[in-house]
Amino acid sequence: MKYLSATCIILLLFISNTTLAETSSQTTAIFHTSAGDFTLTLYPEKAPVTVANFISYVQSGFYNDTIFHRVIQRFVIQGGGFTKDMIKKTTKTPIINESNNGLHNDRWSISMARTNDPDSATSQFYINLGMNNNLDYRKNKPGYAVFGEVTNGRHVIQHIGKQATQSVGRFSDVPVNQIIINSIDIVTPTTSNK
Repeated sequence: MKYLSATCIILLLFISNTTLAETSSQTTAIFHTSAGDFTLTLYPEKAPVTVANFISYVQSGFYNDTIFHRVIQRFVIQGGGFTKDMIKKTTKTPIINESNNGLHNDRWSISMARTNDPDSATSQFYINLGMNNNLDYRKNKPGYAVFGEVTNGRHVIQHIGKQATQSVGRFSDVPVNQIIINSIDIVTPTTSNK
């Protein structure tokens, strides 16, 4: 019986370690905001250009002290382009649209914001508060490229999504109380899990 118990413990430890290894094999982005922290799991295998672009902006410190400038309840929260003074930041060259990657604008997913030009995304992103599949790729109609998902701290996203908003100049849906992105950390897979 003691032998069986020891075997069970070893098996449980193996399963536990396997789960941890699988979890840490994903690249994540940890957002530190004035509303609390949340974590994204990124999908470079599905959206390689988009993820590389996002990580490049993060690593340059571009997103530090920017705000979530657009909040529409049950739809999206959008950020990644404006300072606390509502000044639009200068961005890099736009990237190609990767909306045809099999990912969907489901609740908790993060996607690239863009203009009517499908290949116009730069730094701005949005997090879906609802099932916004109307924003997905359709046959011969580009959508908005999903490149990750909020996997921890979803209560923070819910809190941001419930903020009262106002119009500021030509901008609508701006939170009355600013939600600031203080910094973002990129966590890559550890070499010990290879």
